[in-house]
This record gives sequence, structure tokens and C-alpha cells, in this order.
Amino acid sequence: MSLIAIIDYGMGNLRSVEKAFEYVGHRAFVAKHPTDVSDASHVVLPGVGGFPECMKNLENTGMIDAVYKSIESGKQFLGICLGLQLLFSESEEFGCHNGLNILEGRVVRFTPGHEFKVPHMGWNQIMIKREVPLLKGIPDNSFVYFVHSYYVIPSDKEIISTQSDYGGEFVSSVWKDNIFACQFHPEKSQEIGLRILKNFGDIK
Repeated sequence: MSLIAIIDYGMGNLRSVEKAFEYVGHRAFVAKHPTDVSDASHVVLPGVGGFPECMKNLENTGMIDAVYKSIESGKQFLGICLGLQLLFSESEEFGCHNGLNILEGRVVRFTPGHEFKVPHMGWNQIMIKREVPLLKGIPDNSFVYFVHSYYVIPSDKEIISTQSDYGGEFVSSVWKDNIFACQFHPEKSQEIGLRILKNFGDIK
């Protein structure tokens, strides 16, 4: 059975993610120390709040190395919301800040026009661009839950797995090797989100 570590670096309530995994039958725990992460078979990087503060907290808790080592070892890795953005090279949130640079690309702010409020908050559809293990059994144009003001622009368009539309198309999830990362919150996306989390835990 999978053992899923949810990285805790002091940003946000992680219990909802943990409970969602438990609901679909997977063992999950909140990892407060880098050594906890090394014991897991699967790793989740969640995130709420500002990009630079999250990067600082990741560094201060020693979790940056835990992220790199997890991905390098081939463990299944899931980034959620800001956890997606942190994987990229840089973000323009509160100035220009370096990310983990695991995936090449930039994080930019929405500028969708007056009829679209920022942050983008609520239910929106995902348009599936390629077959991805975590999207097994997920119908195209399914609705999932978003809360964000920034989105990613990958340098490599081949890693895009879904796009969504908010005054223009944006990347809502990516997949590369053992990494799947989504801008939406699967733990808040009811049946569709729970299926994605189950799929993640099911991958060996």
C-alpha cells in the first residue's frame, strides 16, 4: 500500500488533503521533517499564500532538498496550487523570485480584463490535452475548484496535461515523468478531485 507524505512547511491547513487521501483508501500523513519524506512512497507539495514566502519556508525547514531527492529518486510527486508554481523557474509575484527550477517556465499574474475578477476563484472546467495516469477515468471538461491569481507558462508545451479558460486559456495541470502538478485543488473538487487523488496513490 502507498504511503503518502504531505510536505508541511508552515503554509496552510494540510488536514483536508490528508483526509481526502484517507477517504479514497490511501495512507497519508503530514511530514514535518525532511526525514519523514524519505520514508514515503509518494510525496505531495501543497501550497497556499505567497510564492516568495513559501520558497523561504521550504528552505528554512530543509524541505527543498526533500523535494529534489524525492523527484530524483523517481517517487510519484504531486504539486497542488502553489505547489505547482513552486516547481517552475521563477515567479513575478511580489517582484521576481526564483523557484525550484525543476520545470522550466514562469509564473505570471492573470490580466483577464474587467469582467473577470482576480483571484480566479471557484469552479471551472479542465480541457484534457493528453493522456495522463492521474486523469484516468476523468471526463474531458470536468469541473474542478480553483483559487489563484497567478498561473504557469511552461517553456516545454509538451508537459501540459490540461488547460482551462479564464478570459483566455491557461495551463491548469502538467505532467512530466513522475511529476503531476495541478493549479486546481483536487481535495476541494469533490468526486473528480477524489478520483485524481486515488489515481495518484494507485501508481506504484
